Amino acid sequence: MSGSLFPEEPRGTLPGTQLAERMRPRTLDEFVGQSKLLGADRPLRQALDRGTLHSMIFWGPPGTGKTTLARLLASVAGAEFKPVSAVTTGIKEVKEIIADAERRRSSSKARTVLFVDEIHRFNKAQQDAFLPHVEAGTIILVGATTENPSFEVNSALLSRAKVYVLQPLDVPDIVSILSRAIEDEERGLASLRIATDEAALTAVAVHANGDARVALNLLEQAALALPPDANGARHLDSAALANLVERRALLYDKAGEEHYNIISALHKSMRNSDADAAIYWLARMLEAGEDPLYVARRLVRFASEDVGNADPRALELTLAAKDAVHFLGMPEANTALAQAVVYLSAAPKSNAVYAAYGRAASDATRDVASPVPLHLRNAPTRLMKELDYGNGYQYAHDEPEGVAAMSCLPDNLQGRVYYRPTDRGIEARIKEALQRARRIRQDAKQEQKG
Repeated sequence: MSGSLFPEEPRGTLPGTQLAERMRPRTLDEFVGQSKLLGADRPLRQALDRGTLHSMIFWGPPGTGKTTLARLLASVAGAEFKPVSAVTTGIKEVKEIIADAERRRSSSKARTVLFVDEIHRFNKAQQDAFLPHVEAGTIILVGATTENPSFEVNSALLSRAKVYVLQPLDVPDIVSILSRAIEDEERGLASLRIATDEAALTAVAVHANGDARVALNLLEQAALALPPDANGARHLDSAALANLVERRALLYDKAGEEHYNIISALHKSMRNSDADAAIYWLARMLEAGEDPLYVARRLVRFASEDVGNADPRALELTLAAKDAVHFLGMPEANTALAQAVVYLSAAPKSNAVYAAYGRAASDATRDVASPVPLHLRNAPTRLMKELDYGNGYQYAHDEPEGVAAMSCLPDNLQGRVYYRPTDRGIEARIKEALQRARRIRQDAKQEQKG
């Protein structure tokens, strides 16, 4: 095909490169998915159609089209495309590309798109090296990353580049890509005469988990492993596919953003008493290999932060789940964690303890650190007694109601109320008991004054 970004392969052959690379879209019409970015009225599509270049960061999971879009951008704009990977390329090689770009721009006014795959792998100093050349227009920088640019790309570079977010491809999109590859006689698998059905292609698409590269390479692997029948056709059905597909690798990075996204989803699902969603997010973490003790620690935290005294047993149960993880290990401990997740989801909720600590911590760090009132101090020595340590202390057990009139806060914090219990679960009874104690103290003080 004349003017293509990629050289064509001889018709009816299977080249050495992987199917995913051979089927890489050569035009926007061939590109599948990312409608939110490439719809007719979307800024990126308009930039591509006009050949308007600006520096940008493509952020999205693998196999969603980041490299392809960068290639298409350079192609439609008539710019030189220079790809590098931050994993294998150093700044020395990048500087050489930039020097070539400067010469190209001076001699022919031609522009250069420098595509940096996995740009998050460059450190801050390496990323800073791009800034003067981006500002001068020497290069159009297009970075690709699977990590959140807010954390992995420095702010100076982010301020000079537009961030575009790519989403995992949905199942129908991947099925469409697979069907095209099966029928393509130039770059695809038409020569293998694959006979398949929607169910098998859907199974491949589901296994790929939004990654077109995984889907295409699995299709090729499956097709080549199948023996042709008497007529030369290869039958790819769900049964044949099941023999080739191993356990799917879930999209999950224990050190990356998805780790925090999913634990947040678990936490908020339990808070909203949605046990089904909570169980799902728990399974997503555990099946992807998350440390079960990390999950157990988060559940213990939730028991105090979001259930609190509305159901004090929640803390006991989560600590028991933690012990089960230690005792059983995985995968047997998954049910103990699931039991705790369901219990926390169903439990009455209160963040009163969490909020009380926050209010108290604010006073403790913001106000003057008042000394402990004398009547609350212990007096183990004669000197301390002479200094009135413990003087005026009232032993609560000696009071008829078990509550003494004395105040236990410093003078400058008298009357502060930090803990404001809810009317949910056991905390309703705690609220009633604390209100009763306040009334007794107030009444006793009034009697002392009278």
